[in-house]
Amino acid sequence: MLATARLILAAALVAVVSACSAGAVASPRADTVDVRQGMLRGVVFSDHRTFSGIPYAAPPVGNLRWRSPQPAASWNGVRDATVPGNSCPQSGPNGKMIGSEDCLYLNVTTPAQGGEGLPVMVWMHGGGFVSGTGNDYDPSRLAAQGVVVVTLNYRLGVLGFLLGNDDPAAGNYGLADQQAALRWVRDNIAAFGGSRDNVTLFGQSAGAFSVCAQLASPQARGLFHKSIIQSGPCTDSFVTADVARDRSVRWAADRGCSTEDCLLAKPVDEIYGYDDAQVSTPLGRVRDLPWTPVTGTKVLPSQPVDALKQGAAKGIPVIQGTTRDEMRSFVADFYDGQGKPVTADGYAAAVNQVFGADAPAVLAEYPLDRYSSPGVALSTVLTDWGQKVGSCPALGTDEVLRQTTSVYAYEFAQDDGARVGTLPLGAAHSSELPYLFGNQGSLSDKMIGYWTTFAKTGDPGWPAYVGAGKVLSLGLDMIGEMDFAASHHCSFWSGRSS
Repeated sequence: MLATARLILAAALVAVVSACSAGAVASPRADTVDVRQGMLRGVVFSDHRTFSGIPYAAPPVGNLRWRSPQPAASWNGVRDATVPGNSCPQSGPNGKMIGSEDCLYLNVTTPAQGGEGLPVMVWMHGGGFVSGTGNDYDPSRLAAQGVVVVTLNYRLGVLGFLLGNDDPAAGNYGLADQQAALRWVRDNIAAFGGSRDNVTLFGQSAGAFSVCAQLASPQARGLFHKSIIQSGPCTDSFVTADVARDRSVRWAADRGCSTEDCLLAKPVDEIYGYDDAQVSTPLGRVRDLPWTPVTGTKVLPSQPVDALKQGAAKGIPVIQGTTRDEMRSFVADFYDGQGKPVTADGYAAAVNQVFGADAPAVLAEYPLDRYSSPGVALSTVLTDWGQKVGSCPALGTDEVLRQTTSVYAYEFAQDDGARVGTLPLGAAHSSELPYLFGNQGSLSDKMIGYWTTFAKTGDPGWPAYVGAGKVLSLGLDMIGEMDFAASHHCSFWSGRSS
């Protein structure tokens, strides 16, 4: 997750703290549950229960680094489940590594009174597959609506997506971790009042791409029954096994290794980080991620869009959508955040760099004088085109999904007036998170209601997508149908190469 996206997520955390200070936390008390590994002690608040730091797999350390997740050990007595587990290794402040390889933990939040047979929602965090943790999200307001919510960690970066051996999960350890967590939910969630037969998998950004990957993975079939995809459409953007294998060999050679034993001997802070697969130019970085799931593998045999076309989501209702101004935060980070706002000449140069021979047509479709600034113009082009996180690819996902299942399409359109330098962020990537995981008034209430109603029934309460490019707009000024295809120039982008 880039810097501006982190700021937006931080706003969600502030909203959570504000909700707690307003009275959501009162006279907490202990509660225990029995799971297959042993007994857990969590905390009951006025409107929810939370059990944190539950191991769902063995620590992937030592010889288990770059191996399929193994079952978590049992314990004697009562295990404290009041503190979240470690986050997985990732780049922290000043580029220093934070987290621990011992990181395969999840958290369970339920209504305060518990229950039986409650719908379950399993959250996949975002962060570009190189950062993030399930601990960053407080789902207590979701749980208060009568659902059980699970947040989790999964291996990130090179530890999660290196293709360097013949392990069944090679290239996709992070996805295999997610599946191990889903199996843990299947086997244990009844102890928390949840139904193993009514599980909604939902995620944002890399978490949404993860949902797409799990829809496409034969190994995840039957582990969830509904899905919500936020700002991560199901396309063909994951790397192939050949590309990933070459990347892995080059990455290991850069660290002086030609064998796995050499890599296993290195401390984690010497191996974690971005690599030369992340290209150096800002616009290139918008288009590429350093580590992603790998197709052509046992965990992920095909690209998500291809699997969906073959009916992988049949019988699995889906909510799928984006934010109106997805790429504003990325442009803000790369330009305005560096004190170098996009200029008129810079806009034309950037479009030429990304689109090559198509650049004149793009500039004609998005003339600079139509926008308030060159930065807004560039953000709009990248948002609509969006090779990985974009409006028209999301609409393409809707079109594919509706052939085999019910898909409920939306666009989050709330603009809270935030800026980076002179660039207004609008409804940028991640801007819906403070509303879904915080208390931002009526729009929060509406979104939480839609999401939890969907988890309960498979229908959020607005009409399913039937084509013609019309989706639900979510904002304080309007909640209603909008012409998404026209707003984002999708007829122009149709058939154009990314």
